[in-house]
Amino acid sequence: MIEEITIRGIGVIERATLPLGPGFTALTGETGAGKTMVITALGLLLGGRADSGMLRRGAGSAVAEARWVVPESGPVAERVAEAGGELEPIGDGRAELLVSRTVTPEGRSRVAVAGRSVPVGVLQELGDDLVAVHGQSEQLRLKSPAAQREMLDRFAGPAVAGLLADYGQVWRRWQADRAELEHLTGDRDARTAEAGELRAALAEIEGVAPQPGEDAELAALAERLGAQDELRVAAATAHEALSAEDVGAIDALTLLVEARRALERTASLDPALAAIAESVATVASLAADASAELASYLSGLDPDAPGRLEVTQQRINELAVLQRRYGPTLDDVLAYAEAGGMRLLELDGDTDRIDALALQVAEDERLAEELASRLSAARREAAERLATAVTAELADLAMGTAAVLVDVASREELTASGRDAVQLLLQAYPGAEPRPLARGASGGELSRVMLALEVVLAGSDPVPTFVFDEVDAGIGGAAAIEVGRRLARLAASSQVIAVTHLAQVAAFATNHLRVLKDADGEVTVSTVEQLTGDARVAEMARLLSGLTTSDSALAHAQELLDLAGEA
Repeated sequence: MIEEITIRGIGVIERATLPLGPGFTALTGETGAGKTMVITALGLLLGGRADSGMLRRGAGSAVAEARWVVPESGPVAERVAEAGGELEPIGDGRAELLVSRTVTPEGRSRVAVAGRSVPVGVLQELGDDLVAVHGQSEQLRLKSPAAQREMLDRFAGPAVAGLLADYGQVWRRWQADRAELEHLTGDRDARTAEAGELRAALAEIEGVAPQPGEDAELAALAERLGAQDELRVAAATAHEALSAEDVGAIDALTLLVEARRALERTASLDPALAAIAESVATVASLAADASAELASYLSGLDPDAPGRLEVTQQRINELAVLQRRYGPTLDDVLAYAEAGGMRLLELDGDTDRIDALALQVAEDERLAEELASRLSAARREAAERLATAVTAELADLAMGTAAVLVDVASREELTASGRDAVQLLLQAYPGAEPRPLARGASGGELSRVMLALEVVLAGSDPVPTFVFDEVDAGIGGAAAIEVGRRLARLAASSQVIAVTHLAQVAAFATNHLRVLKDADGEVTVSTVEQLTGDARVAEMARLLSGLTTSDSALAHAQELLDLAGEA
């Protein structure tokens, strides 16, 4: 239930606060006073489209704020908690929910729910559980087969809701599996060819059996094997210089040994020479080690280097072929082999998957057909009850000769909602040809049919708050009185807010608000006031005759209020 709405800078309204609360609130005012702006503000709070054109001229922003009273637990509380907000408990299992939306001149908007900034989508989700708004656009929607089917399902209650949930689950699975099956069978030739190509590629790679990093190792080995002669000459020359094999040849080691001995003989005469002698001895030792390493290196050189080089080059060429086809690098080749193996397993498993899917699709189709038949039967049973109940309501809305029929026709093709095409028909009088609401109802008749539907639906699927924007358009007299009476009856179980221009409707309100327009030059400012006592009688008189001081108009207004009070 909406306790209060505050509006700032929207249309002709500079600032206004609407005290609402439980029961039936009627909102009246002169044409152009800004009654529609109230619906606009509520639309913003329910996640409607923000438009900079709704800003009052000269206003820095347009702001709509509302204070709701909601259950402390349930879908609304859960969604607020998910958004990071926190309700304010007020006792008796109820809590206060504050919602605001600000629109800037650039058309951007900011939304706050329970003190937390949230995306506008949160408002739309909350609105589904809080308010049902009925205006001209909703009357147009009522003409659509989808909306008529939804109304029938709402009226049918759990009997249809459970079947529809079960059917929807089966239908979605059936559609998904059928799409996959069609994809698999439709691409069977292409997948078979892909599997053949993968097998050939994997066989080629497996035949070569490349190893990670092998290409770099082979390149280094080939370079060494190709330079064997140069390496041998260099090592032999160095070895001969360090330690010559010819007797009497002068080499580095011989010279170093002679230098060390010469220094050692005179080292006792000068400590400086002793240190130098130690350095020469170290150099001689290192030279001896290097000579031994060179000898070992020379003996280890491969005598069959040309043969090994040929084998290495052949291996390099084999890897190069793989790299050209599946590379460009050897790592890419190995990754291709791994991914290709997994893909081949998937392709090879398609036959089993196709067989399993075919069985599942057939079973789901059978189950969907069965559930759709049960759903149709439940809808037809509910359609008769809905038609009877709405027709009875129309009798009290000055449409006593009219009847509403609910036609449930079965189609060949199953859809997400079953196979039923639901259509509401209006029979203007007994014996007349029933015609679809979209073609057979005037604006006033459509308003009354919609109201009758909501009164009937409230008994099986209540909505916390109903908002009616000129539901009385196109009617008057006794029919208007009955519209007011039905709104009052609806308010017994839900909050009802109605924008009206008829005194016959406003008379049944338990809370009467008037939008006032004050023109000052080119600037028009509208405010909202709550009417009681003589002020309410005067507004009722204005609605009836345009006169607020006429004794007969005031008497008529009081008579209407008394009539409504007795209802």
